[in-house]
Amino acid sequence: MDALQEEPAHKWMVVAPSMSPENSFRRGEGITAGTTMDNQLVFDVFSNLINAAAILHTDKSLADTVTAMRNRLPPMQIGQYGQLQEWLQDLDLPRSTHRHVSHLYGLFPSNQVSPYQSPELFAAARTALLNRGDKSTGWSMGWKVNLWARLQDGNKAYKLIADQLNPAPKETKGQQGGTYPNLLDAHPPFQIDGNFGCTSGIVEMLLQSHDGAVQLLPALPDNWPAGKVKGLMARGGYAINMEWENHRLVSATITSALGGNCRIRSYQQLVTGNGISVAKGGNPNPFFITADIKAPLSVKPLSKPENIKKVFEYDLTTRPGQTYTLKFK
Repeated sequence: MDALQEEPAHKWMVVAPSMSPENSFRRGEGITAGTTMDNQLVFDVFSNLINAAAILHTDKSLADTVTAMRNRLPPMQIGQYGQLQEWLQDLDLPRSTHRHVSHLYGLFPSNQVSPYQSPELFAAARTALLNRGDKSTGWSMGWKVNLWARLQDGNKAYKLIADQLNPAPKETKGQQGGTYPNLLDAHPPFQIDGNFGCTSGIVEMLLQSHDGAVQLLPALPDNWPAGKVKGLMARGGYAINMEWENHRLVSATITSALGGNCRIRSYQQLVTGNGISVAKGGNPNPFFITADIKAPLSVKPLSKPENIKKVFEYDLTTRPGQTYTLKFK
């Protein structure tokens, strides 16, 4: 908290000096205060402490102080082009195709940008990612696979996987991306985070559990009409097996390591009964706490996006070591 400074115009508390890594808002100018990524990171640090104190029933005084400070952080902002702003001011350039997408930390790996909790920010994050383009270094493509999966666009995520698997150029400079003959990722040169990122993104296409529920096949691309997967791990200690045909789930099993409420989210309806009921209210499982963000600020009137996919949510009370089978309509 001692590193935060008061921003004079709105009295927000921000990191200063701050930057959006390796990027600038004008040629040679990138040092500023309160970049979106820093605001999101501080929000998560504060939220983790607040939630931990509540779960452990300790340090209430410290948690109250941190809560008051978190309330003074800037909200995320939507700029003149409908984009999630990278900077505290609306300085984004829609033609910027910079390889870094630091201001989308709130979308991935964090859970601050959600189609269900904050649909306007969800749409703004999509606009920001579209503006960045696809062509980039290999590791950046790995990031974008994850980001498009979080945006529930399986076809776009699949395209980035295909782009990343293109043969890398022989030169060891530039930002062409691609993959070497040994399947190691190319910036170029080799950078392992591209391999790890792409692998993570493939899992995000099949299973997500960051946003209050275990969501099955959230970003299935057209190129994967049928398939099966075993042993994917979700938050809360749940091991998931799934099988699908014609882009629709056929079956799924959930093995619970820790027990507790497992909230299931799907684009398809489940057969209820046998302990499965339609979800109501917040998820009581502490592994599925959602981000309590401020409403975004926007230079233009906000309207709720119309392309958010309809989902169905169900609760299943689980016991440690037990396996449960899901049936779909």
